[in-house]
Amino acid sequence: MKVKMLGKKPELCTACHECENTCSVVFFKTQEIGRARLRITEDPAKKEKRIITCTQCGVCISICPTEAISRNKAGIVVIDKAKCVGCLSCVGFCPEEAMFQYKDDTLPFKCISCGQCAKKCPTGAIFLTENEVA
Repeated sequence: MKVKMLGKKPELCTACHECENTCSVVFFKTQEIGRARLRITEDPAKKEKRIITCTQCGVCISICPTEAISRNKAGIVVIDKAKCVGCLSCVGFCPEEAMFQYKDDTLPFKCISCGQCAKKCPTGAIFLTENEVA
């Protein structure tokens, strides 16, 4: 199945954090990058940027004890907040480290490939693409 997801070119990233700001405003109505559904990290020693976002691999689906995580009709991995008990197993098991929990919030959140961050990325380091998933 082909699934929409964010493509990444970390070598183009300037760590301006426009993507994180946009994401937090779109989904949480606040410009707080800790609430973004993606992360930009920097390794100053190596002068490298890392763009952390969901690859829609689905590992979290099998980890969730309450079946709160599934694929929607488009194949995007989504969380049903009504079923989620906040155990945060998905956060700990995500191989991409792309399932997030903010401060004292009990519910996890992740990228749903809406593309709003990609539209705001000034360098093209983040873009929408489609890839095969199992």
